[in-house]
Amino acid sequence: MALRVGIIGGSGYTGGELLRLLLFHPQVEIAWVTAHDHAGRSVGQVHPNLRHLTELSFEPMPPVDTIAEKCRDLNCLFLALPHTKSMEIVPAIPREVRIIDLAGDFRLRDARQFEIYYGRPHRAPHSLEDFVYGLTEINRDAIASSLRVANPGCFATAVLLGVYPFVATGLIQGPIVADAKTGSSGAGATPSETTHHPRRANSFFAYKPLTHQHLPEILQVLRSVNPDWNGDLLLQVHSAPVVRGIFATLYLTATRPLDNDEIRDLFAWAYGKSFFVRLLGPNRSPDITWVKHTNFADIGWAVQGSHAVIFVAIDNLVKGAAGQAVQNMNVMFGLEETTGLRLAGSNP
Repeated sequence: MALRVGIIGGSGYTGGELLRLLLFHPQVEIAWVTAHDHAGRSVGQVHPNLRHLTELSFEPMPPVDTIAEKCRDLNCLFLALPHTKSMEIVPAIPREVRIIDLAGDFRLRDARQFEIYYGRPHRAPHSLEDFVYGLTEINRDAIASSLRVANPGCFATAVLLGVYPFVATGLIQGPIVADAKTGSSGAGATPSETTHHPRRANSFFAYKPLTHQHLPEILQVLRSVNPDWNGDLLLQVHSAPVVRGIFATLYLTATRPLDNDEIRDLFAWAYGKSFFVRLLGPNRSPDITWVKHTNFADIGWAVQGSHAVIFVAIDNLVKGAAGQAVQNMNVMFGLEETTGLRLAGSNP
């Protein structure tokens, strides 16, 4: 029997990726999809890549006081809304409907941290503890038994996959430095000064110096997997002249000298059963071209004594958003984790 799913917020880049993936998922029926500014338009009109592939049209966003009835026949609801919007409607959604929120509203356990990094008080702080953090590779068991999942941020996904094994095993001393570059699609479908093509196409610049909103969720996860870790992490993000992809370079200092075999064994311990993590080996760099349009995270590394550099590449819209959400849905409903997600990248 197919899972009936709904999508609230389907007109943006992330919503479009959810539609692209779920339309071909063998265990899913999309019951409805909403888009505030595009209500009444067909999915193919808003997402031209999906023309002739679905008869769905966007519905208006239901009022909060009617959303419970709207969701009653669903198995799963995806929220692909801008940050700070999900917290307005989550309390009204019936408990029996499983939720996967792709925004940042329920990633942080501390409502005070949410206000600092997202710029407004949390409207549903009592719901924060209901959500499990959805980085599938390190939280699979908790996701499998959860009703509500907070999908990780794209930078957080790349950074955590690279540093988690080192922190979890206590091999890190001193701060971790995360230098990450992202494509323009990470800023969403609505253009802004820094995402306008003439500004972005041939430029490279840093933004949100050391204050990106994905930083506190990274620290929250690392401190939860190793309460004895008393280090810090510096996250600096950059705008790269590409459309898709995140490339993270992570600088670590270990508590003792390491060699390439030890690092390979460490990643194998962490991700040996994780289909979507591909280990490239020592002195090899991933390429965002290889992971575009896929749910893969490619990892390479280099080591010199106790200093290690980890390289991680993901597609920010798939593994960093919609693909990971579908992966989490599969885990929540006891499906094979890769269902609907065995997608090849491109080369070149």
